[in-house]
Amino acid sequence: MARKLVGEPQSRGTHLVRSHAHEEDIPGTVNVQTVEGDDSYNGQALFPVPAEDPNDPLQWSKSKKIMILVVICFYSFLGNAALLGPGPYLTLWSELFDITPAEASTLISYPNLAYGFSSFILVPLYLKFGRRPVMLGSLLAFIAGLAGCSQANDFGGLMAGRIIHCFGAGICEALPVQLVSDIFFLHERGKHIGYYTFGMCFASMATIPAAYMLPTKYSWRLFFYVIVAFASALFILAFFFVEETSYDREAHMVHDTSTERSDDAASNAFEKPNDSVVEQAASMPKRKTFLSTLGPWGRVDPDVHLHMFMWRPFTYFLVPQVLWVITSFGTIIGLGALAFNYIFPIKITAPPYNWSEASSGVQSLGSLIGFILALLFTSSSDRLAGYLTRRNNGIREAEMRLGVMLPAMIIGPAGLVVYGLTAELNLHWIGYFIGSGLASFGGYFYYCFTLAYAVDSYNSDTSEMLIAINVGKQAVSFGLGYGVLDWVTESGYVAIIAGAFGGVFLANNLMLIVFLLRGKQIRRFMSKIRTKYGF
Repeated sequence: MARKLVGEPQSRGTHLVRSHAHEEDIPGTVNVQTVEGDDSYNGQALFPVPAEDPNDPLQWSKSKKIMILVVICFYSFLGNAALLGPGPYLTLWSELFDITPAEASTLISYPNLAYGFSSFILVPLYLKFGRRPVMLGSLLAFIAGLAGCSQANDFGGLMAGRIIHCFGAGICEALPVQLVSDIFFLHERGKHIGYYTFGMCFASMATIPAAYMLPTKYSWRLFFYVIVAFASALFILAFFFVEETSYDREAHMVHDTSTERSDDAASNAFEKPNDSVVEQAASMPKRKTFLSTLGPWGRVDPDVHLHMFMWRPFTYFLVPQVLWVITSFGTIIGLGALAFNYIFPIKITAPPYNWSEASSGVQSLGSLIGFILALLFTSSSDRLAGYLTRRNNGIREAEMRLGVMLPAMIIGPAGLVVYGLTAELNLHWIGYFIGSGLASFGGYFYYCFTLAYAVDSYNSDTSEMLIAINVGKQAVSFGLGYGVLDWVTESGYVAIIAGAFGGVFLANNLMLIVFLLRGKQIRRFMSKIRTKYGF
């Protein structure tokens, strides 16, 4: 009889979680039917299958996993807050450094590009040398770049500091998803990726305190002082609580199988049953001590060859599920976050609104409300996928989580239409908040569940896929956000924000229908292609 786990699965005392779930021939199709002795959650066997080793991250306690999740969510928040928070400073910087507002906007757009492209270097490093040392090193670069920004006296110095801290923090675009995949099971993946995503989205509110710091003694520099302080505290938390999660589960699975066979042979030789139990317990690895987990080094993986990452990640641009994540993130960041951050401070401080510069960052309240309302639905995709899996006799398909995105498919683009009309016609300022709130509410679903869907579909290749996703989405968002001020000046807010941007957003969202109807066939086809051509 399968063992039912109440609440989240975790190792309790001497009990180690066991499962016989397995992926079928098509990546993303998982058999979670329970058999005798399996631990289960809501009638589903646990996947990935953990090794019978207390050092397997899947066997760690719930409290330890949640602490790691809190740290990486906070890192994601700080990294994105540092990137987007200076939006209200663009007008001030253009005057201070004697540059145009469009040139000042490059202090966000170029660091945004560095933020994504750092994955091309840092992800292979954490695969080869471990998650822990790369995370700690990236935090040090993040802190150093922020400190440089706080002391910059010219455009070049500020740009250099911005690129350094965004390059370091860029790892939090890939590492959180990797750690979620390392330590959590399939049935809880969507929820925890959602929490990381909320940390990233919540960073949009950073423009509010950033704007209110302008009248202070230190002006815009205070923003960087505050982020440095929080980043330093985060480094301490990460040092003590984020253990290395890289783990060779396959090697331990072979060991476990050999142990089982030895025990069977001993039983057939009429050994006492207790002798077998003692022998197996003796061969069980001991849990690492807390002090041993504090080393700054990680697990060096001899099977990872860094030169392979010069080309393999780019093959994922040909995988439709991955390409959909890239376009979803890229359009939401480029059309939403960057456009909103660029346009609102300029519009709201000019007639007919005439708000003060200190209030120019409050448009983030609209986005924040949208994200908070969407947060209530974070676990909805896991619940829907679990329900459909039980109806499908324990066979889980990656597409089963996508149905919850249907309302968001229309809500997000509608928000851009409202925002564009408000800016063009100088409507009541509440339109900016409603527009950004609707766009953010819809965008949150596409942030969370396209990414969870891609990880479900190609879980064994998560790291390479994340490189492609992060490089691609930052390139898309850079392209869409780079010239937004010039575009709206030439063509107007309705034509660009409501028309062009809203149309692109809607076209991307409508791909949901394609994956709901033909997602499994696409996965089957891509599996054959990748097997045939070896990528």
